[in-house]
Amino acid sequence: MDSWLNHPGMQNIDPVKLELIKTAVSQTSGKTGNALAPILLSLITTANKKGIQFSPDEVSLIMEMMKDGKSPSEKAQIDKTAQMAESFLKKHRR
Repeated sequence: MDSWLNHPGMQNIDPVKLELIKTAVSQTSGKTGNALAPILLSLITTANKKGIQFSPDEVSLIMEMMKDGKSPSEKAQIDKTAQMAESFLKKHRR
């Protein structure tokens, strides 16, 4: 389950961000599509409150990890969630 920790993109990530991601990954275990959106948005909001911002690449990496082992329809729902998260990030970076 923690094989995502070995992903090359995780090697240089800030330790504080890594802890937030670990929390989000544990909260998403067994969840699909629409249930992932509030978790991802909560992750971003919590990070922002702590003065931490995830880059678009980091958000993409998180979404890829969430798609691991999911069906094609679940992956499509996750992609929609990623688009919502990207829009959210753009609005809050201005």
